[in-house]
Amino acid sequence: MRIVNHADEFDEQMDRAVSEAISSFGDGSVFIEKYITSPKHIEIQVLGDHYGKIVHLFERECSIQRRHQKVVEEAPSVSVTPEIRDAMGKCAVDVARSCGYYGAGTVEFIMDEHRNFYFLEMNTRLQVEHPVTELITGIDLVKQMILIAEGKPLLFNQEDLTIKGHAIEVRVYAEDSANGFLPDVGTLKTYVRPQGNGVRVDDGFEQGMEIPIYYDPMIAKLITHGADRAEATLKMVRAIDEYKITGVQTTLPFCRFVMKHPAFVSGEFDTNFVTKHYLTENVKQASDPDINKLAAYITARLMESSKPSELSHPVTESTAVSKWRTRRQIL
Repeated sequence: MRIVNHADEFDEQMDRAVSEAISSFGDGSVFIEKYITSPKHIEIQVLGDHYGKIVHLFERECSIQRRHQKVVEEAPSVSVTPEIRDAMGKCAVDVARSCGYYGAGTVEFIMDEHRNFYFLEMNTRLQVEHPVTELITGIDLVKQMILIAEGKPLLFNQEDLTIKGHAIEVRVYAEDSANGFLPDVGTLKTYVRPQGNGVRVDDGFEQGMEIPIYYDPMIAKLITHGADRAEATLKMVRAIDEYKITGVQTTLPFCRFVMKHPAFVSGEFDTNFVTKHYLTENVKQASDPDINKLAAYITARLMESSKPSELSHPVTESTAVSKWRTRRQIL
């Protein structure tokens, strides 16, 4: 992606984008779209059956991100009015209907500071953040997916769906948020889940298990539900404080920072939240050029010092070293 801030930059940035596309994909095709400087990332959950019925289950706010990946999600969005919700929901349903879609899916939008929204993409699968939608609607999305796959029709209509309270989800990553969100690995020496009314934990780990280097660094999803946004936020802060994890660094401190920050409380935030409010002089992003240069240098030295037997076989997809592993070894 290349951003053009002024007309006289267009040719240079276009040439760079084409060159990078050819280098990365062997195809220099590029497209141009409007750049939104302070975007909100809003998505609409849809469900469709085999008989043409498609409904939307309202929106999710997904603007708290790092490296263009979501860390905090909530439903509904504090920035979406009932009128925008209806318009955005209709657009999402129209997108799904246009391709005869069935099952669970998500239509994603970018919203600017004037609350104009633009189609971003459609994810034809269940999203990580689907629990917040389940909690505000009372609809089990996984169950509905199974019923749809069995050929059964949706038994509810759009007018049957209402928003009940507010839900917030934080992604608990094995990452050091104070060091540019670098991935971390290790053994879960302590792993105690929070409990209580309105608290949900979706995870796949137990105390004593190892966080490996081969997969996405997400350990769990922590979700809270309250009568309103303030209550859901208070429950989230308590749940974060009660979530005991040692052995690896996690994003829980960052998520607590978000919950208490005035920008989040007021709803006046966008996808630039981390850059605007979290990064400091001694908190460097993982994409820092100096880190990349150091990583490249040390990787080259490691390759030079590898045993001949380790290099005697061609590197294939199955033998290639994980980029995560390489970075972890380096840092």
